[in-house]
Amino acid sequence: MGASVPLDPLHNAVRPDLADVRLADRVFAPHYAASVPRIVVAATPLRQGSDMASNALAELVVGDVFEVLEFAKGRAWGRAPGHDLVGYVDADALSWPGK
Repeated sequence: MGASVPLDPLHNAVRPDLADVRLADRVFAPHYAASVPRIVVAATPLRQGSDMASNALAELVVGDVFEVLEFAKGRAWGRAPGHDLVGYVDADALSWPGK
């Protein structure tokens, strides 16, 4: 594989430590993850950073799909394909299998 191609992290699920496996042919990352689709069950902002004071990029509404790549500290990081944006949401706002 050649050198990584710079990708906009606002629209591509790539961070210095983790990237969407679908981007493996374009970017090097220490770890890759396959997204797990979840349904938004409570309206929630999609934030640029993991903290609650971080800039809101969009509002996800009930029924939206969110492709989760990582759960940590009550937040989920991933991609909102309906908005073509990557960010963090409250993990409690997402569906869980069997619920």
